[in-house]
Order: sequence, then C-alpha cells, then structure tokens
Amino acid sequence: MPDNKLTSHLTQNTTLTSAIKSWSHSSRIKVARRTQSKLFSRMYVCSPHSFRKCNTRQSHHQRPQPLLRMDGKGARCSVQSQTLARRITATKSLFRWLHQYGVLVVDPAEKVAQRSAISPIPTVLTPREYDEVLLVADRHRRGGKPDARPYALVYLLLTTGIKKSETLGILLEHIELDSPNGPQVFIKYATPANRYKERKLSLPDDWIPAYEEYLAQYHPEEKLFPGRRGAGISIEDISNEAGLTKHLSFDMCRWTCALNDFHAGEEPDKIRQKLGSQRYNGGNCLLN
Repeated sequence: MPDNKLTSHLTQNTTLTSAIKSWSHSSRIKVARRTQSKLFSRMYVCSPHSFRKCNTRQSHHQRPQPLLRMDGKGARCSVQSQTLARRITATKSLFRWLHQYGVLVVDPAEKVAQRSAISPIPTVLTPREYDEVLLVADRHRRGGKPDARPYALVYLLLTTGIKKSETLGILLEHIELDSPNGPQVFIKYATPANRYKERKLSLPDDWIPAYEEYLAQYHPEEKLFPGRRGAGISIEDISNEAGLTKHLSFDMCRWTCALNDFHAGEEPDKIRQKLGSQRYNGGNCLLN
C-alpha cells in the first residue's frame, strides 16, 4: 500500500471536510476552498449498506443532500448536467484516493457511473426576431414618455456579447467615446483570477445617441446600469412586447452576437476573445 504523509492522520471517523482538504493538497490540481464547498458541502454518497465508516457529519447550517447511489444510479438532483458530471468526477477521485491509501477498506464510489456532460446548443434570435426586438426597444425611445434605457441595454448586449455580470459591472468611466479607435467599452474585473477576461470592445456608432439619451434621462452617477433587477426587467419587458415565443435573456443576446459575428466572417478565435472566453495578448487591442 502506498505511503502518504497526507493520509497518516486520517481514520474512518475523520470528517469529510478534513478528508477533502488532505485530498486537495495531494492532488495535482489544487481545489480551492470555494470549489470544495460547491462540490461537496451539499451532497454525500449514500449506500444501501451502512456508510458510517466514512463520517459525513453535516454542518450546523446545512443538511447534505444525497447525490450518488452505490448501485450506479444517480439520485434525483436539480443541478445541471455539467455540474453533476464534475461532482461525480471529484467524488470518485476523492474516495479512490482514500481507498488507495488505506483510509477506507472499500471504495464506496467505485460503482458510481461516470457521466459525460453535453452542453446544450444555445438558443439565439433569428434575424427577424433580432430586428423585432430592436424595433420594440426603439419605440420606447420615441414614445410619449421617451425611455432610452431598453434600447441602450439590448443593443449593447447584441453587439458586444457581454455577460450579465459584466454589464452590471460597467462604470461610466469604462466607456470611451473619444478613443482614436472609435467608441469603446472597457470590460474590467475586480478579482485577479479573472483579469485575463478583461478586454476593450468597440461600440457601434448608432448606439451612442441612445446612450446619451439614457444618460440625460436617468443620470447614473457611477455604474452604467445600477441595480441588479432593473436590467433584467428591461429585457423581459422587451421580450414580452416583441411577442417572442422564447425567453429573451442576457445569454441569448450573447450567443446571438457570437453567431452574427461568425456569419459576418469573423474568425472563431476573435469571437472567443470578444466573449472573454479565451486569453489573448492584445494589450489595448480593440475587439470589434
């Protein structure tokens, strides 16, 4: 049996949290504390037989939810398929490690079937729906009580492909209208781990009038779109007024933007960089 100093203090009565910490230290890929919590804090492995040999004492504020069954079948779980696949992989790795170094006599997760997650195809707007959404949003700008917010928001999403969190994180100082390369927005992140997602995106010239109208009407002081609910409500209203059979969302606008860029002949790598899903060494490079 392999000798490992990281397991010398572990017994069959060790808490699952302590075992996870030791396992993460021994893994080639370190498991962050937040990731540990997401993977394990709300689930445990249940068996038809007694499972007291591996202590899964719950915390005082959480009750674990059964996720895996020892007969190879998955317990009912409300998480997405990708999340479930990651949890199964991590769980099997953890208990295989505990069994390998003699902490557990048997591997309780050995017969759990591994699941491969298949990402669903994103839902996008058709060209006709795209035009209808912008038309409805533009009517708000030119109605009896002009409101440029819906158009400024939706058109920004459909032309930049930014996420909801990125949209709500835009400060007024991140928008540069007098840049030598044309109007642009700087997508910034507060956490160092996400700095590689930072990028400058060009803004369409015909978005600027709506932006200026929005500023005159709402007078935002720091953030471009303050509040978490307001932006979502604007999109939902436009979706309903446009009579869409699908639910317009930030994600749908994001993938519609990506698809439109692809159809326009943009290189896939450039599209991924624009979406912030691929590192690039562009410095102050402007992504169209």
